[in-house]
Amino acid sequence: MSYLDNILFAILLIVGFGFFAASVKKIIRNINLGVDVNRKDNSKARWKNMALIALGQSKMVRRPVAGILHIFVYVGFIIINIELLEIIIDGLFGTHRVFAPYLGVVYDVLIASFEILAILVIFAVVVFWIRRNIIKLKRFINPDLNGFPKSDANYILYFETVLMILFLLMNASDLHLQNVPGGFSHFHKAGSFPISQFIAPMFNGMSNELVGLLFEVFWWLHIAGILVFMNYLYFSKHLHIILAFPNTYFANLNPEGQFDNLASVTKEVKLMMDPNADPFAAAPVDENAAPSKFGASDVQDLNWVQLLNAYTCTECGRCTSSCPANQTGKKLSPRKIMMDTRDRLQEVGKNIDANKGVFVPDNKTLLNDYITPEELWACTSCNACVEECPVNISPLSIIMDMRRYLVMEQSAAPMSLNAMMTNIENNGAPWQYSQQDRLNWKNEN
Repeated sequence: MSYLDNILFAILLIVGFGFFAASVKKIIRNINLGVDVNRKDNSKARWKNMALIALGQSKMVRRPVAGILHIFVYVGFIIINIELLEIIIDGLFGTHRVFAPYLGVVYDVLIASFEILAILVIFAVVVFWIRRNIIKLKRFINPDLNGFPKSDANYILYFETVLMILFLLMNASDLHLQNVPGGFSHFHKAGSFPISQFIAPMFNGMSNELVGLLFEVFWWLHIAGILVFMNYLYFSKHLHIILAFPNTYFANLNPEGQFDNLASVTKEVKLMMDPNADPFAAAPVDENAAPSKFGASDVQDLNWVQLLNAYTCTECGRCTSSCPANQTGKKLSPRKIMMDTRDRLQEVGKNIDANKGVFVPDNKTLLNDYITPEELWACTSCNACVEECPVNISPLSIIMDMRRYLVMEQSAAPMSLNAMMTNIENNGAPWQYSQQDRLNWKNEN
């Protein structure tokens, strides 16, 4: 590479990583719009969660075919991009395989494993594409994936395939130039190429200058493709390759099915049940303070971990495919709950950007404009979606918070639920028996 190439490469890196940093900053800003919640307890269990679930893919392999193929893509794509560090150094300083002299045989093993992983990635991506577009598995053809989400999944598969092919072509042309009798330019023998050695013969008969030019084309396209893909993550479901780690770390450690109580309601109940409590001894109320909201009607009412969940959603559909409500034809799709939450959060973020850092009410809310009460009340709260999610996302927590808003703020519970709560209030039991008859059941035997 010439000095001009080095400068252009440095500019490309600055622009690519600069845009990526700006996107990350927006994501963090949007997540922090949520209500604060403490998830710093029990760090040992949280590190274990992250190691087993995000790094170890323990929940992915519950469905072995998809799980093993995903491991090929995950391990291959992440490990192959370790070579990105060497590419960056070579691009900035005009060197060739700068790590080879220092790593020796280890370097040969690394490059060989990268190539084998590249082939496994291509194989897995082809199978994933067939499952989505030819076999059309049910969880990939649900209405909630229509439009961009469906195209996005295919774009990612195309991206990964092209990047792996460019990686192999780059290595193959490099190998050809390494073997030029008497040497060519700054190419020296380095690395082991179990796959590229079968591709390299395609360059036989070409002039060394042409192969050198092709190498530079493959090299530039590969690094530019990585930077484009990195910046595409902000718009894509593939953001989970980064956020799966914090998402599993900050996941709820409580037993599934254990819901949190509202502190304000708990306090009132305790006051009512304590005969010695003096209600007037409570802290004075600030009459100018805005009243607290029970539950959630918009993304700002959810906690920040729930918003992190929304950004982490892989749109794999395992939650929806295991949802009993969805399987019986109900409108509920846990995947759609997460996608709608993310879409609304993105919309709120754009509103803040457009109004110089301040959210201007847009007469929209997550409830009704994105998620309907019909969807919320279809949920059986069975936790199947939480159990199935490969990255510990909890659609149920969002559903329950929005239900809480409907009940406590709008008194908009279904008729059957209202009847039950009325019976509890009047009779002390869910059934429509008088107080005197509450214990008659014990006499029936």
